[in-house]
Formats: sequence, C-alpha cells, structure tokens
Amino acid sequence: MVKQGAYENLQSHIRALELPRIEVFENIYADRDYNVHLRFPEFTALCPKTGLPDFGVVEIEYVPDKYCLELKSLKEYLHAYRQIGIFHENVVNRILDDIVLAADMRRAEVKVTYNPRGGITTTVSRSYER
Repeated sequence: MVKQGAYENLQSHIRALELPRIEVFENIYADRDYNVHLRFPEFTALCPKTGLPDFGVVEIEYVPDKYCLELKSLKEYLHAYRQIGIFHENVVNRILDDIVLAADMRRAEVKVTYNPRGGITTTVSRSYER
C-alpha cells in the first residue's frame, strides 16, 4: 500500500521542467581518461513544501569523452534551481541526467551536500557509467 500524503504530486513536473541548456566544447584529449572535479559551493533551491531556500554544495566529477562541460552555461543552469521547489533527491537525479545528456561522458557522479535544516544534514549522490 502506498501512503498518500502532503507531498503527493509536488514533484511530478520535475522531469519535464525546462532549464537552461548546458553547453559543451570539444575535448581534444578524448583519447585519455582524466577526471574533472567541479564544486559549486553556493547552490540554492527551494523546499517544495515550505518554499524556503535549501543551501548546499554541488560536486560534479566526470571523465569526459568527446565533449567537456562549459562552465558558464553550467553555472547558469545551476542558478536556475533558485526558483524551483525540488526535493534533494530529485536535484541530484535531474543534474546527472542533464549533464550526461549534454556531454555523453564516460563516467560521472553528482553529489549534493545540503546545509543542516532542523538538525539534519543531507547528502545525496548518484553515479553514471557508460
């Protein structure tokens, strides 16, 4: 039995949500495996229940293939979350889906660590490997 509650349908739109496009550039070292680690210490999204801001640190680590993520467009993409009510788990899944779609990397991991709220620190991560 699925428990119905106050969170029902608060996130049903997230997969279809239009966000800024993440641009890429050609990886001239595509013949090599190397790690790119990105850290965005000022990530903000809204709690879908209260509308209050959730602050966190987004970390993206990936091994590029033919393309690398372009940082200015990635920053604009991440800033778009400031106006979105979204659960922590959905942030990580959506970001990983979008960066893999944009750059088709060999491997990637997205981890978001949120500042404590109500005495709880939340860290959510997800990995992808082609």
